[in-house]
Amino acid sequence: MDRRKMFERQEQTVEIRPACPRDIEGWMALVCRVKDDFPGLESAEGLREHREVTLRFMQSGSALCAVRGERLVGALLFSKEAGALCFLAVDPACRRQHIGERLVSSMLAQMDEGKDVAVTTYREGDPRGAAAQAFYKRLGFSEGRLGEEFGCPVQEFTLKR
Repeated sequence: MDRRKMFERQEQTVEIRPACPRDIEGWMALVCRVKDDFPGLESAEGLREHREVTLRFMQSGSALCAVRGERLVGALLFSKEAGALCFLAVDPACRRQHIGERLVSSMLAQMDEGKDVAVTTYREGDPRGAAAQAFYKRLGFSEGRLGEEFGCPVQEFTLKR
């Protein structure tokens, strides 16, 4: 890509908005680009299940997306009731542009004030979790309990509110 096109792409505005069922194809295209970063998405069955779960979150108003032009470049699922950030992904070509931070900020605006928010990611020492851990720590999340999800060792991070 030449420098002018790269600059133009970076200058396009990213809109953060509620995701709805019409976004599912773009959402799943993003998920396919990042699936190696998430336990449980390595199989066709896991992707099918993620699609079904995402549609339920969309219908309940608990899904956010970041859109640049016609392309979905960020995705976030959350549970207001559980105080949980359930899924966050940003297109690898669009990282380090504060898209993830803007998605989290938009989610927090919809959560009950004073209610902690938890998220899980790979444990320290797993290279797949290094960027996510640094991101959550930068946003004020603190390390918490260790656990396992989809057969992978994970660690919870909590944002005290």
